[in-house]
Amino acid sequence: MKKINNEMNSSVEKLLNSYTMLYRSTVLLTALFFGSLLTGCMKQKEARPEETSTSGEVKNKASEMTVLYGKSGLSSETILQLQEVKDATAKYHTVENAFKDQYVDINLKLPNMGYHFLMSGLVSPVFDVRKPAILVYNKKDNGSFQLVAVEYAIPIDWSKPNTPPEGFAGDADQWNFNTLNTGWWTLHAWVWQFNPDGVFKPMNPSVVVK
Repeated sequence: MKKINNEMNSSVEKLLNSYTMLYRSTVLLTALFFGSLLTGCMKQKEARPEETSTSGEVKNKASEMTVLYGKSGLSSETILQLQEVKDATAKYHTVENAFKDQYVDINLKLPNMGYHFLMSGLVSPVFDVRKPAILVYNKKDNGSFQLVAVEYAIPIDWSKPNTPPEGFAGDADQWNFNTLNTGWWTLHAWVWQFNPDGVFKPMNPSVVVK
């Protein structure tokens, strides 16, 4: 009888040990699972603000240009390109930066346009929205320069002189056939001062040149 009791106790003890080990394994695996899940969630949470910020920044920029020119029939792609122009030329609000990058005052002052600063190296058959060959300034009351527009310049292809260059997305570009002194196609983009006549018009009635 005593032997039977000992065997029963031994079996119960083994069973309890088995349950204990199983319980501990289950707890450990559960802890590992939820720990991994929590880490993943934290990483995802950390990444979200940056993604949201980038997305929000793009939307805000698009919204800014849409407010100005969205009713002009411009495509969303064109509006985003105009924002690219602003991003690329923002540093030229400080005219000294234009001089550092080899833009030169060519002594061309035109009504409803302004003062033209040229980087001849950017006059190219290849249109690059971020690299306008000409910066257009007006003067403030204190005599300092204020960036109002950019202008692109592409040499006329005399094999097809009536065909304007490919520029911004869509068909809103208004290239000017300029043969008087330059032999260039030229295109203004009024990204820094609103033009009520249209962003690609050569002249801006809101610009009173000083």
